[in-house]
Amino acid sequence: MNDRSSKLAADPLTDILRGLRLEGVEYGRWELKEPWNIEFPAQATARFYFVGQKACWLRQPSGEWVELRCGDAVLLPRGVAHALASEPGAKSSPINGYEIKQICEKVFCLSTEGCQPGTLLFCGSMYFNLDGLHPLLCMMPDVMRTTELEAHDPGITHMLETMAREVKLERVGSAGIVARLADVLAAIIIRSWVERGCGDSSGWIAAVRDPKIGKVLAAIHLEPSHNWTVEALARMMGASRSGFADRFAAIVGETPARYVTQVRMHQARQWLVRDRLRISVVASRLGYDSEAAFSRAFKRVIGHPPGHFRTADQQTAA
Repeated sequence: MNDRSSKLAADPLTDILRGLRLEGVEYGRWELKEPWNIEFPAQATARFYFVGQKACWLRQPSGEWVELRCGDAVLLPRGVAHALASEPGAKSSPINGYEIKQICEKVFCLSTEGCQPGTLLFCGSMYFNLDGLHPLLCMMPDVMRTTELEAHDPGITHMLETMAREVKLERVGSAGIVARLADVLAAIIIRSWVERGCGDSSGWIAAVRDPKIGKVLAAIHLEPSHNWTVEALARMMGASRSGFADRFAAIVGETPARYVTQVRMHQARQWLVRDRLRISVVASRLGYDSEAAFSRAFKRVIGHPPGHFRTADQQTAA
């Protein structure tokens, strides 16, 4: 069995998830005196919250307020706009209106005078290693709560108990320990959601779970820079070229060639934005003979030329 075949021996969705990672960008330990109501704008990174002391409320993108109890954890995988408050009717203010002090590397503290017995929150901003247009990320709900998953994954309860102990401590290294726990807990939330069916048994998830097509999709997502041809993918599925192409289009809703190009261009955007690679380097990695040919393919899928993202990145840095 060659290396690529051994990689795809497991369930295809498991293979795709094996490459899913979260990287913590910034964390915070917040102590808030009532009343308070903080508005958070949409952001490119995911948001994570753990309620360590006293309940609070979350305003979801739909405008509905839901109560977060002490010990609850919440993941907003696409960083949508939302608000957190001691109660829904409290006067709101933007997060940038608060003074935030650094505790240690990547960990910050927000506190208001005389905060006891106020709310104690631990929050984090996290990057997925997936492009924002990846089918798995697009399918995730705006808000993922541990209260909806605990009954199906007992490990979440133990993680929450450990976080609750650490977040209340002010011992040396506690902030760093909680930050690592937050990364792990966010990954467990996603895994539990996927194992429960991702809330939808149709669409892309159904395609991944198809016994034959799923193996092909896993291969494409695991190695997007590989030169996948329709013939090579058909051989992997054990079908003729035309039979494979027809079945793939019927289940996935795209031709194999178009789907491969989409995945490759999503990977290219990650390299441009996250890794800040030069356009010529990205084009070479994906096997394009010229930067111009790559740019045309990129614009056709993403809607903007690759230079748009390099320029935007430079303006942000400035």
